This record gives sequence, C-alpha cells and structure tokens, in this order.
Amino acid sequence: MADHPPAEHLRLDIADHVATLTIDRPAKRNAMTLGMWSSFPPLLRKAADDERVKVLIVRGTPHFSAGADIGEFGTVRSGAAGGRHYNEVVDAAETALASFPKPTIAAVSGYCIGGGCELAIACDLRIAARDARLAITPAKVGLVYTHQSTKALAQLVGPAWAKQILFTGEQLDAAQALRIGLVNEVVDDLDARVGELARTIAGRAQLTVRAAKTILRRIQDGADTEDEAVRALYDAGYESADYAEGVAAFAAKRQPRFS
Repeated sequence: MADHPPAEHLRLDIADHVATLTIDRPAKRNAMTLGMWSSFPPLLRKAADDERVKVLIVRGTPHFSAGADIGEFGTVRSGAAGGRHYNEVVDAAETALASFPKPTIAAVSGYCIGGGCELAIACDLRIAARDARLAITPAKVGLVYTHQSTKALAQLVGPAWAKQILFTGEQLDAAQALRIGLVNEVVDDLDARVGELARTIAGRAQLTVRAAKTILRRIQDGADTEDEAVRALYDAGYESADYAEGVAAFAAKRQPRFS
C-alpha cells in the first residue's frame, strides 16, 4: 500500500528506509504524460522530507518507461510555445530527481527509451536487467533534446557516445549500455540486487553518503576546488556521532550502528 496518495500512474511506497517511486502505466509501457511529468517533483519532495527515507528507487514494471506519450505530440507538445512549456516541465522533473538529496537508484527493466532514459540518467545509479533496452530517440521524430538532458548524457557516457546515441536513436542492449557506462551493473535478478544495494547504502553513515553526493554534484557542475561549504561538511563529519561510532566499531571489529 502506498504511503502517500498516488498521482496519476505514479506510486510512492516507503518501507525499511527505502522509498520506491513506481511508474505504473503498463498498458502504455509506462509512457509518460505531461501530467505524470508534473507529478514527479511533488512526489520527490514528499520522499525527501520523509525522515524514514535514506534511499530512493525509481522503477517501472515490466518496462521502466517507453518515454513520452506520443499521443500528446499533436496536442500539448504542438508548436514552439507548447513544446517550450513541455520541455520546462520535463526539465523540472529531471532536476528534481537529479537534485534529490538522498541516493537514488534506477531499476531498469525492459524499455527505457527517450524520457524514460532521461529519468534513469538523472538517478545516481542505474542497475539493469538483462532484458533492458535503452535509447534516446528525438532524431526519430524531429525534436531537439534539451541542453540540460544532453549535458547529463554527455557527462555520463562522454561526448562521443552521446553523439552516437543522439544522432542515431538506436537502442542499446544491456551489455552495450554497461560497456559505455550508461548503466552500473547488469544483473539476472533485478529486484534482489536493487534491494540489496539500497539496504547497503541505507546502512552506511548517511552524513558521509549525502556529503559525497553533494560534492560529486558540485564537481559535475564545474567546481574545481573546495570552498567553505565543503569544508563545513568535513567538520561536520569529524564532529559527528557516526564518526565516533565508526571508529569504535572498527576497533572492536563489529558492525557500526550509525545514527
């Protein structure tokens, strides 16, 4: 049962410090409508504000997402003004996911195409089932991929592979996606591995995990050196109860119990 009221075709569940945001429109292979894109930021805010949550999983079943709902291309996505508004809504959803303050994992199964791939890239980690197929397909319909999403893709796989993905719109199988760094792992039992990974991260010192995410995001955004805000993160670590517990547990050769 969802811990929060479901948005249209989206469901947020929380259990054992892990939130799961499920894209739930199987009849359309989890294609994303404008309303679904609009619902992402408020759902993510709920998960971010919930003190129980230490990790977020984004998934769909049986497909992660086949991308934008093509049925809307001639309506809400028609003309420059409509297209600009649509891009703004999608970028807001991607930004909300990329800036989520806690670690995020995309559990990628089946089709992960277009906007679906965009959501997966916005997550911190991507774990793929062997049946996963990933592609970004604006070249097949005459659209231009946004600057924000293009930058995220290029940072992940490098400019050469970003060009091939965007120029061709071809689908990559899970093994190809792994080779180029588009996914972190390819596994036989997706749910088991993603659950294991989420529990592992949830069991680590959260100050460390979230500080690492903050610093990595700064580096991605072009920061070359530390500043006072980053040095404050170092100080918070040294002064934390978790640091004292981690050192004590290491000395006693036991598992730490982080607060």
